[in-house]
Amino acid sequence: MQEVKKPRKPLIYYYVIVLIVLLVFNFLLMPWAAERQVREVSYDTFMQMTEEKDIGRVDINQEDNEIVFTNKEEDQIYKTGMVSDPDLTQRLYDSGAVFSGQIIEQASPILTFLLSWILPILIFVGIGQYMSRKLMNKASGGPDSMIFGMGKSSAKVYVKSSEGIKFSDVAGEDEAKENLAEIVDYLHNPSKYREIGASMPKGILLVGPPGTGKTMLAKAVAGESNVPFFSMSGSEFVEMFVGMGASKVRDLFRQAKEKAPCIVFIDEIDAIGQKRDGRVGGNDEREQTLNQLLTEMDGFETNNGVIILAATNRPESLDPALTRPGRFDRRVPVELPDLKGREEILKVHAKKVKLAENVDFSVIARMASGASGAELANIVNEAALRAVRENRSYVTQADLEESIEVVIAGYQKKNAILTDQEKKVVAYHEIGHALVAAKQSNSAPVQKITIVPRTSGALGYTMQVDEGNHYLMSREELENKIATLTGGRAAEELVFHSASTGASNDIEQATKLARAMITRYGMSEDFDMVAMETVTNQYLGGDTSLSCSAETQAEIDRQVVELVKRQHKKADKILEENRDKLDELADYLYQRETITGEEFMKILNA
Repeated sequence: MQEVKKPRKPLIYYYVIVLIVLLVFNFLLMPWAAERQVREVSYDTFMQMTEEKDIGRVDINQEDNEIVFTNKEEDQIYKTGMVSDPDLTQRLYDSGAVFSGQIIEQASPILTFLLSWILPILIFVGIGQYMSRKLMNKASGGPDSMIFGMGKSSAKVYVKSSEGIKFSDVAGEDEAKENLAEIVDYLHNPSKYREIGASMPKGILLVGPPGTGKTMLAKAVAGESNVPFFSMSGSEFVEMFVGMGASKVRDLFRQAKEKAPCIVFIDEIDAIGQKRDGRVGGNDEREQTLNQLLTEMDGFETNNGVIILAATNRPESLDPALTRPGRFDRRVPVELPDLKGREEILKVHAKKVKLAENVDFSVIARMASGASGAELANIVNEAALRAVRENRSYVTQADLEESIEVVIAGYQKKNAILTDQEKKVVAYHEIGHALVAAKQSNSAPVQKITIVPRTSGALGYTMQVDEGNHYLMSREELENKIATLTGGRAAEELVFHSASTGASNDIEQATKLARAMITRYGMSEDFDMVAMETVTNQYLGGDTSLSCSAETQAEIDRQVVELVKRQHKKADKILEENRDKLDELADYLYQRETITGEEFMKILNA
């Protein structure tokens, strides 16, 4: 889709207008006022002007003991004090001066005050009143545009383009595309739906984790429909002045009605659509903007050809009035892609780079378990950058595998040199993880083991890869995963009879998993199927909060400790039974620094 730029007067346009007003005031009004001012000069200057015959009219005011005169052109008034000068009259006749017989007209002090102070104030007050009227007119729904674009919708408008995004450019979200394809069909053939009496949803809410392609899906709907596409972020509605956000909502929907059929897309709608909880001192601007959005969505007539799309990764925070039927009727989940979806996404992004013939996307997709579409695009780009650094014109399988490690653990730290003892400890630690995982039937197979330090702070890691999609995990699988996490520390204790700080991340993950088993998954015999913990922001990290008494919390802590201890002992037992293989594999990893899963299993099964 191609963005349509609205003709807009630049800010310099208004500065030029103000500058012209100031120039007119300074160069026309002020010089005219200055001409009527009386300039006091010395008597010597008066004598010199008479000798040079530069005297026009003269008034001699004996009462005030002063002489008022003009120059020859009579465009400047002068004043000087009188002195004893018998030849004054003759000298003035010789200079050609004219005696006026009355005081020369001087500028009034009141006029001077009006021109110097009152007039500039009135000019700027008038400009302020003009801007204020425009502001009020726009806030009340008037047709005038506001000064500097305040209250005017800043939505980007896209129209039909031969290079627009299509559904074929969005992979890994088949269910979401199927839901949205119906919208495209309606925009193409609305009569088919009207004949049977069906109407399309007024609003469609795209929900899912960050990076899953919600915005791209909205653009693909517009690209497939070949209709105008209005795109705006929820945060763009919120302004410093109360009422400006509501004004932007009105302007956006007015433009949409004019260009119907069209699609209006509001990204991150939770910025303005959060629940109205009645707290004192809240953001009145945000609440007014939400109220206006609710009103505008109710004002749409059935089948008017305007479809509202919105995206958020915090659906639980939206106001119920916004998500009720009649406003956002349909919710389309845009989840993280599965194995097949990841492979398709990688192929879409790989079209932009040159690849070696032996690249296997299924292997890369399995290694990138849990990655979003944005992360997969980053993986392909990192692989291309690595190929350039190594002076190759194509991307290999090794580039893609290394780029996954870069995204997960960061770049290799070339300057981090471990001591011989530290290197041995890390080697035993990682082999401990891998050996415990391999000896448990329900653990994922080992893909790679390395003790090369990474920029994320990891001194080494063990990569495990599932063979296929894995949607459910049993109690045994979760316990085996905890045992695998404790395998690194268990190996250190078995071989070196000590513990290091390298297991901090393992401890954190094992504790979190054990607590979830007891509080959320109902895998505790004492609590049975009672939820002790609730999850908030499921798409943004899944923060949890306990909903039980202090006594119950203490019991939960006791059971978590007991569960982790039990799995730690299981890991100790596995390593003790396979001590010879532990030493052999650790020594092999110590020498090579990085080994593959195939090498690991070959030694283990030898």
